[in-house]
Parts: sequence; C-alpha cells; structure tokens
Amino acid sequence: MNKDVKIVFLIVCILVMIGIIMIYSSSAVYAYNFFGDSMYLVKRHLIFLAIGVLAAILCMYFPVGFFRDNARLILLATLLLLILVLIPGIGSSSGGARRWIRIAGLGIQPSEIAKFAIIIYMADFTSRKRYLVPDFKYGFLPPVVIIGITSALILLEPDMGTSVTVAFIGFVILLVSDIKRKYITTIFTMAFPIMIAAIIAAPYRLKRVLAFLNPWEDPDGKGFQLIQSFIALGSGGIFGVGLGASKQKLFYLPQAHTDFIYSIIGEEMGFLGACAVLFLFIALVWYCQKLVVKITDPFRSKCILGINVMFAFEAMVNMGVSVGIFPTKGMPLPFVSCGGSSLVVHMACVGILLNMATIEEDPEFNSKNITE
Repeated sequence: MNKDVKIVFLIVCILVMIGIIMIYSSSAVYAYNFFGDSMYLVKRHLIFLAIGVLAAILCMYFPVGFFRDNARLILLATLLLLILVLIPGIGSSSGGARRWIRIAGLGIQPSEIAKFAIIIYMADFTSRKRYLVPDFKYGFLPPVVIIGITSALILLEPDMGTSVTVAFIGFVILLVSDIKRKYITTIFTMAFPIMIAAIIAAPYRLKRVLAFLNPWEDPDGKGFQLIQSFIALGSGGIFGVGLGASKQKLFYLPQAHTDFIYSIIGEEMGFLGACAVLFLFIALVWYCQKLVVKITDPFRSKCILGINVMFAFEAMVNMGVSVGIFPTKGMPLPFVSCGGSSLVVHMACVGILLNMATIEEDPEFNSKNITE
C-alpha cells in the first residue's frame, strides 16, 4: 500500500470518527425527545457504519475484473430498484418523497446505489470503448441516454440533489474521456432550462432558491433553516462554544445531525474546527486525484475519479449550503453526517478505491476489451 493510499485511508478514518462524535453531540437531545434514547441515532449510525465497513472489505477483495465485467448488470439492477421504489406498496414515502425500500426495518435508498452504479458503468464504457467515445452515435449518445434515464428516475422520487449528483459524476467522466467539447456544451445548454423548469415546477424548490437569495425576507418561513445555520456558525467564533454546548441543536436548526452537521461543527468547534474539516476534505480530494493521475489503467483510473468527484461534490454542496453559498438541499456530508444508505455506499466506494489503487499494473488487463 503506497503512501497516497495510506493517507486516503487515514483521512476517511478521521472523518468517520469526527462523524460519530458530532452525531452524538448534535442528536442526543433530539433522539431522547423523540425516541426516549439519547444514543438512538448514534446506534443507528453505527449499524450502517458496520454494514459499510463490511461492504468496503468485500469490495477490497473482489477482483477488479468483477466490477468491469458486471458494470452493465449492476446498472440494470439499479435501474430496476429505481423503478420499484416509485411503486406504491414497494417504495416507502416520507416527507412527500418516495425514496426508500424497507427491508428488515432498514431503509435502502436506490438513488444512493445509483451513484455507485453510474461510476462503474461510465468507467467501463469509456475505457472499453474509448476509441469510439468521440463518435456521437456510438460513443457519446449511449452513456448520455443512460445518465438521463437514471437522473430522471431519481428526479421522479423526487430527489433533485441526487439526480444532479449522478448527472455531474457521469459528465465529468465523459469530459475526461476525449469527448468532443461541443457535445458537452450542447448537453449543458439543453440541461440548464430543464433544471430551471424542474425548480419552477416544484414550489418547495423555488422557495429554497428564493430563501437562498434573501433568507431574511421570511426569517420564520423559507429562510429559517439558513438563518439558524448562520447563527450557529456565527456563535462559534474562532474556537467554538465547546463540544456538546451547541444551542442551535436544541430544536432551532432542523436536521442538525444530517444536512446541517457542518453548522454544528462550526458552532461547537469554531472557525478552526470548521476549517479543519474543510482541510480534511480538500486533502482527501487531492490525494485521490493523485491516485487518478498515477494509475495507467483507464477503468481503474476513472472509477477512482468518479468516486473522488462524488466525495468532492457532496462535501462542497453540504458545506456550501451551511454557509449560504448554495440553496438549501438535503445532502449529507460524506462520512460525517448521520447516514444510512449514503454511508454504506461511501464506505463501499472507499473499499473499491483502495482495491483499485493497490493492485499491480497488468498490461493485459489494461488493454482487454477496449472495443468490445
């Protein structure tokens, strides 16, 4: 295991430990009030973390060829789950969204699995057919259709944030695969009005955008979450109010243990603590990108790139929402927020990353099935 891989592993471990501590700190009062057990959400988080660690171990020891050879099957299975979750009686709804399939009391989000599936599929397609990628009909159109279908199914749940995440990951992998830039420009030109229409069509999305532009216009309504986040971050000052001493977690800041956990970090650990978490994510992205550059096998390199893009995009959006850079969006902070399916998928992706970054280069493997 080389130095960069060790550093990535160490950073993930530190973020996971920070997550456990901050989940307890931010959720103890909430959990006791609603579940009668201050440790309820921490215990739940630890269950998913254990599942995620098991998934990571399995992914570390699966042959890389397994992911490459079964990329299309994994994608098809994921699309089936995305269809099933939309069917009443199979999919479980909460808060007006149908995003979960309940198994043994645990909720599984197919949309989270879709991130993993699109990474594997895009890495396989753009490496196996990399000489065809510049061709519009055979190299560009098929993956764009797949990205579009996957994102559309997620949007129907509705979950615009994950839909955008999946599309962003897919197009970044396309962008580094010798795709003609005019194709990408055309797609983004077409996607932008669709996104605007999706925002306008859903009143709650439009409210979030308006709140982002001027949260003080409606401090008790659409601007409430963002203002409470500002108060939390401002209250922390340089050194914070102290671990466990947050006031905003006392039913002022909604989703303090998930979507706005970074605000609680800023309140309790101060500007320095918030910067430390930001630095950890910057370091994670930096060292993952070093692995992308070092690996010559296109499939493994693009898998790691896709995983890195996912970590970077989700961390950027979560922290950006907390500080008011982006409109409010329910997106967890990787490894830190109280998680379920997202945590399991993130840990599984870490296992894949460690797997693909540590195996020996195999010229025969690198060149196999290029145009299959």
